[in-house]
Amino acid sequence: MSNDFYCDEVLSGRTQVKKVSETDNTLAYYHTRPFWEVHIVAIPKKHIPSLTTIDPHDIPILHELIETIQQVASQVEIEFGACRVITNLGEYQESKHLHWHIVSGEKIR
Repeated sequence: MSNDFYCDEVLSGRTQVKKVSETDNTLAYYHTRPFWEVHIVAIPKKHIPSLTTIDPHDIPILHELIETIQQVASQVEIEFGACRVITNLGEYQESKHLHWHIVSGEKIR
């Protein structure tokens, strides 16, 4: 069984999401089970397991992803006054697909 919610559910279309931003290689959407009042996830559309496993050939995708994160974080900061940008690694990374959380407000769970 795969441990990649993003490929298996989101990118396959099995789980519908509310998109915030989309490019050819990236997707940012509202988290399906938010932990914060504002909780957006940004992912590459290509399967990249983790920040620590990025292949040199994927650097252009990473740059595009950072641009997406920057755009979304800027919008959240303007609208809510502050935000956090978080990624998890190793055992903290539940889904083994590179992803970033853009969050603001109080933790709700």
